[in-house]
Order: sequence, then structure tokens, then C-alpha cells
Amino acid sequence: MANRLAGATSPYLLQHKDNPVDWWEWSAEAFAEARRRDVPVLISVGYAACHWCHVMAHESFEDEGIARVMNDGFVAIKVDREERPDVDAVYMTATQAMTGQGGWPMTVFATPDGDPFFCGTYYPKPQFARLLGSVSEAWRDQRDEVVKQGAAVVLAIGGAQLVGGPTAPISAELLAAAVTALLKDQDRTYGGFGGAPKFPPHMILLFLLRHHQRTDSAEALEVVREAAERMGRGGIYDQLAGGFARYSVDAHWTVPHFEKMLYDNALLLRAYTQLWRLTDDPFARRIADETAAFLLRDLATPAGGLASSLDADAAGVEGLTYAWTPAQLTEVLGAEDGAWAADLFRVTEQGTFEHGSSVLVLARDIDAAEPSLVARWSRVREKLLEARAGRPQPTRDDKVVASWNGLAVTALAEHGALTGDDTTRVAAIELAEVLATRHLVDGRLRRVSRDGVAGEPAGVLEDYGCVAEAFLAVHQLTADGRWLGLAKTLLDVGLAHFGTGEGGFYDTADDAERLVTRPADPTDNATPAGFSSVCAALVAYTALSGDTTYREAADVALEKVAPLIVSHPRFAGYSAAVAEAALSGPYEIAVSTLEAQDDLVALAHRHAPPGAVIVAGEPDRPGVPLLADRPLLEGRATAYVCRGFVCDRPVNAPEALVARLGSTEA
Repeated sequence: MANRLAGATSPYLLQHKDNPVDWWEWSAEAFAEARRRDVPVLISVGYAACHWCHVMAHESFEDEGIARVMNDGFVAIKVDREERPDVDAVYMTATQAMTGQGGWPMTVFATPDGDPFFCGTYYPKPQFARLLGSVSEAWRDQRDEVVKQGAAVVLAIGGAQLVGGPTAPISAELLAAAVTALLKDQDRTYGGFGGAPKFPPHMILLFLLRHHQRTDSAEALEVVREAAERMGRGGIYDQLAGGFARYSVDAHWTVPHFEKMLYDNALLLRAYTQLWRLTDDPFARRIADETAAFLLRDLATPAGGLASSLDADAAGVEGLTYAWTPAQLTEVLGAEDGAWAADLFRVTEQGTFEHGSSVLVLARDIDAAEPSLVARWSRVREKLLEARAGRPQPTRDDKVVASWNGLAVTALAEHGALTGDDTTRVAAIELAEVLATRHLVDGRLRRVSRDGVAGEPAGVLEDYGCVAEAFLAVHQLTADGRWLGLAKTLLDVGLAHFGTGEGGFYDTADDAERLVTRPADPTDNATPAGFSSVCAALVAYTALSGDTTYREAADVALEKVAPLIVSHPRFAGYSAAVAEAALSGPYEIAVSTLEAQDDLVALAHRHAPPGAVIVAGEPDRPGVPLLADRPLLEGRATAYVCRGFVCDRPVNAPEALVARLGSTEA
């Protein structure tokens, strides 16, 4: 026996390649080995940036005695949840059903057929050692009961996540009820939702911004403003280099769990960009710009594509890179600037983190300060960032995940279109090219790539939805029909291979590897569900192509998830955002122009109704349906504002376009 992870492509699995545990990758061969040896399977699921995954690895998986027990009594399988979200979903459902909670690392004991019979998360070394003995004893002496329990768990979780039961049409009343529910759940003291730990509610913010724009709800906008300001000034945001951590361990956004995930930052980039679009708030614009810069600077991989995450730890210590003491500030900045920075960033002798150190927060509104203070702030940030670069740095999980890169493409495309930033525009197109040429193989998506090579895991529903939406964003950015065609390819696969036959979607394809159950989770959590991301792409594709069959599929699916939007809006944020776009139209805006940069194009982006699609380019450009039969009037750039393919009179005066977009009602 030997550890088999040395040949893995996953950075998380490679972290465990030197463990004395005889790890297997997830494979049919591993389960066959368990049957041959007549032992249970121990499935350990985690991800590279997970702090407690590292703790359990150091405590237990690097321990010779623990490893000996694992090797003698089990076939041990290590799974990267980011690489195999399908496997993670099945066993997380089982873990939540058995324990009432979930998390990572996830520890699952299963039969050689994969049926889970005991599940948990992190176990300290003494408890884990006892658990290994108890499970081995139960497998030896109470086999029939163990097998029956596993079968019962599989039966209980099978199809449990499918959207079924009552449906409801998407309506203004339904979305207003969802907003009312969110307002009741808002943390009115610190912003956001819920208590500690507190996660960035990025998809809810997108929903509320669209709702505000459609209804002029001041309350919806204020919820977004409060959360955005608290997060952007809090320790969850890197005040020196930009970028958001995964969550705050407290309710007031001060101390983060320090890992930075691609998906959080892509979704928050969209939220802050849209907040700036609707309010002209310079703070929102700065956070958006810095978050985009973080993505392209710190997550870009040499072979193209964005890396998955930065670790919570550096040199085995959580937060080592980011926390400061007053003395450290003085050492870098000198006494005067050091004291000023300690006050500005709320760094105290007592500390807000560990061992008297503090996580930097922004205690005052520096964006509105006089120029001399802004210049001082910028100078201090640069010096601290330079000093921080000499500290141990977090490791990076450099695998490229299709869906998360799709989220980044959409966010960067929106940022580039709205701000006119060529860097983010070009980056969006280049990232989309990576997905199209590396991850799309023979018409099907691969979930991950690393070092320029696509991995074996097949794409799941969220990959198809997020990448299709990304291709549609780039189609709008470039007026290149190729991207519209690629999005159609992905959506056709989604409808043909992931559909339930009743308007819903499974998370895995009908020809994918068979697991003990077929996952189908419509809830939005850390990322948009495959369900909601596919709906978003279906709605946008119809608006861009004119093919209403895709919109019909989206409408049926949204009706199925509508009760969830009302009852649990915090877990249906992206579905609700898609519903807002669908209820609004979405509007189809075509700008016929011979100029790459035109005032009408910029105004269309700044004033477009929620979820609108916008394409600008030469009239009758091949492969671009929205520009067909859209002539220039009087030889000038001309805007066509349409809804449901019924268009108002074209306009070519900027003030007329603004008035037209400002008068839209749903």
C-alpha cells in the first residue's frame, strides 16, 4: 500500500501526498479495493484554502499512529470539493441530515458501495482516534445494522434537494415579499445578514440593487449601502491590497477567516460596480477597482485563467501576512505616520486579532477626505504593502475552476463596460478565451484545469450556467457572434443532459459518473446554484438571440424556485436577481455605431434597466441578432430600446436615450 496522491492535479490533494495515510483519489478502483478487503471507506473532503482542513491534517493525517489505524481498517479517499462538487454535494447532504450541520473538512464513513453511514466534520486527534476504533468495531460486529443505516441514509437524501411541490409565477408581489423578508433579517447595527460568522451577501446585494432600480425602493438600496460600506471598511476587506476574505468570524466584519476565494471577489466586484453605477459613490467605485486589480494581480496564473484561492494560513499560521501591531506600524512608517496609521486602521495595543495584533479596518471615510489626507493615506498603504510583501505569504490554489472563472469574466466585463477600463475589458475577453479553448472539449465543459491542461472531472451544472453567462457578457462586450454561439452550445447541453424532465435541473449530467444519489440543489450559497446560473443565461440568451424557447425553459424553472425565493431569500439571492431581470424584461438595447467608444454606448450601460442586455456595433453585423435591421439614423450612432422584441422609436440624441431608459416601467 502507498499514498497515491503524488500524481494528482489538485493542489489540495498534493498537500497530502506525503501523509503516511494510504490515500486514494476518488475512483472506482478505490471502492473496488474496499470490497476486496471487506473494509469501509473513509472519505475526507476539503479544499486547499481551508484552515481547519490543515489543522486536521497536521493533527491526524500526519500522525504515524493514526495513519496506521486508517490504513489497516479503511480505504481512505481524499476529495477536493472544488474539483468534485458533485461528490461534495452528495455527502454534505448526508452530513447535514445526520448532524444538523456541515462544513469542511468533512469526514464520511461509507460502505464499499459508497453509502454513508456515519458523517461529521473536523475531529480533534483524540476524538478521531476513538471514532476510527468505534467504526471499525461496528463494521466488524454490527455489519448488518451499519449497512441498513447506510441504505436508509441514501434513501432519505435521494432527490431531497430537487425542487418540487407547489410553484408560483414570478411577480412583483413575490419579489416584494422576498425583500420584506430580507429587511426583517438585516443586521441593522453592523450591516449584512445574520450573526457570527458573517458571510458577504453578494448575490442578495445584486438582487436588492435590481429591485431598487425597478421599484425605486429606498429601503432596498439602503440595505446594500450599509452592507457594502461595513464590509469595505472592515477587516474582511484587505485594506492594503484589495480583495475580500471568505467571511468574518464576528458579526461586525472585523476579523476575517483569511482565505480569499475567487468566487467571492468576482461576485462582490459585480455588486460594488453596480452600486457605483446606480449611486456614483466614489467609495463603491474604489472598492470595485481595487477588487478587480486584486483578481488580475494576485489570482492570474501563468498559463491563463484565474486561480481558485489564497490560503487562510501563511507558514502554518492563520493571518500571519495581514495582522499588525502599533510597534510594527511605527517600524515601517516612523513615529508620526505610524501613530496616524494606527488611529486610521484601528490598530491598538490590545489588538483585535491574536497575540495583541490587529486586522486593519478603515475607521474613517477617507474617500471624501481632502486631497492631502488622501495622498497621505495612499503613501502609507504603499509602504505597508511593501513591508508586508517581506512576510510569509499565503499559498495559492492555482487550479482554474470553470464556473468561478465564468463569474469573474462576467464581473470584469461589466466593470470594463461601465467604467471604460480597458484592462478589465481585455481581461474578460482573455479569460473567456481560456474557457472556450481549454475547458470546452468536444462540446462539453471540463470542470478544472491546471498549468494549461484540462483535468478529467466533467463540468457540473454551475459550470454550464456560469460559463454560458460569461460568454454572453463577452458577446455584449465585443459584438462578436462567436460568443453567442458558444453560449448556445452550453445551454443546449444544460437543457438536454441536466434537465429533470419537469422543468428543474440536476447538478450532474445524465451521462456523468453515477453517485449514490444524483444531486440537485437549487439553493444559492457561496456561489450561484447551477439552477439559478443556468436560468440567468437562458433569460439573457433569449434577449440577445430572439429565440424564445430558452426563455420558456427559464420561466418554468423560475416558477419552481419561486416559493424558495419568498420563504428563504437569503438562499435564493441569485434566483431572485434573475427573476428581477425577467420581470423587467429584460430590456434589449442595441446601439448601432461605427465608433468603438460612443457616448450612447456609455449612457446605455449607465442607465440600463435591471438585467438588460446591451450590444453595440456596426448595423447588421454577422452573428449578432440584436444589431440586425438596426440602421444608423442620419449617419449617427443610434440606440434601439426594446422589450420582448417590441421596440420604441430609435433615438440618436444622448438626452433622448437617458429619458427613454429612465421612463421604463415593469
